[in-house]
Amino acid sequence: MFEYFTGPKYVWNLGVCATLNNGGAIDEVDRACRPAREAADVDSGSRVFMQSWKAVADQVAAQARESEAAGHLRTAGQQWYRSGLYICQAERMLSNTDPGRREFYQQALDAFAKVFEIADPATSRVEIPFEGTTLPAYFSNASRDGEPVPTVIMWNGLDSTKEHMYTSGWAQEMRARGVSVLMIDNPGSGEALRFQDLKSRIESEDWAKAQVDWLDTRSDVDSDRIGLVGWSLGGYYVPRAAAFEKRLRFVAVWGANHNWGEVQRKRLQREGENPVPHYWEHVLWVWGFDDVEKFIEYAEGVNLDGVVDKITVPFLIAHGANDRQISVDYAHQSYDQAVNSPKRELRIFTVEEGAAEHVGLDHMPHINAYVADWVEDTLAEL
Repeated sequence: MFEYFTGPKYVWNLGVCATLNNGGAIDEVDRACRPAREAADVDSGSRVFMQSWKAVADQVAAQARESEAAGHLRTAGQQWYRSGLYICQAERMLSNTDPGRREFYQQALDAFAKVFEIADPATSRVEIPFEGTTLPAYFSNASRDGEPVPTVIMWNGLDSTKEHMYTSGWAQEMRARGVSVLMIDNPGSGEALRFQDLKSRIESEDWAKAQVDWLDTRSDVDSDRIGLVGWSLGGYYVPRAAAFEKRLRFVAVWGANHNWGEVQRKRLQREGENPVPHYWEHVLWVWGFDDVEKFIEYAEGVNLDGVVDKITVPFLIAHGANDRQISVDYAHQSYDQAVNSPKRELRIFTVEEGAAEHVGLDHMPHINAYVADWVEDTLAEL
């Protein structure tokens, strides 16, 4: 993996790789990173990291306004995209107690709203009814004339958001293949957490049911060809949902997460890398706990033993051989137990080819294309 920073800064290096893979300009990323190079670690340096990335994002946003005013909408759309990309990568590094965090995240929402308005009108913001409130989402629509098309629901993990899903480029790639994608902030992530205080839960099938219900109301969605994909902690959420929400026709994950509860106990012993700074503070925020010991007890239920054998649809697991957050052993556990899937596949990405790190962030185009091809092939078989 390309490592811009030296020392204990794995989290920042992963974010740099993701940004460069997802359309960041190397000069802008370098200028965003330079002020943080001398930080001792990612926890103590998270504020300066945010400030330096925000300075570049603000500069690019100012350029976007100038381009838009001059009528150069294509250029403006590209600039708004990069500004939003930089914000969403830096915002996830902050403590949830940082007083400027929600305002900073809103800046990303505003940037992508401009992207959809002037550069990507096929993507729009939507709200999914859920338990008396709504879940915020982006819908990338592949239907050209209102005809029903296959649709994939896309989920994030512990610390990413629908903006990260959008900037991965996967939804745009699937749209080019005639497949719509619903990118959603489930409870415990993105807007649902930051602005609505909705917490995560073990029973991810509750979210899937609400989202399939909503898709069923749309005439431009083929209700018989709805699938679910996800990454990181989505490697738990997605298979769990598929085991119980039987309207889903296929599932795929970037990164297995067979026994996340066990991973938490290992992290207490400082085994493996954390996905974000201020790790335990972030975990308690996501799941709605104020005590680590009580959370660890609850997290024992965040595992797929006795669950994945209930999956009865095609199931792809793509995992990096050098995943420093979630051991590849968990990918084998999910695969070995998915005995009732009619088409189960385990694809391990090696260091030699790339996409070997967590969810393939070191080479996202490589892993994204593989998952896209698998989905396309699976839809053809359906």
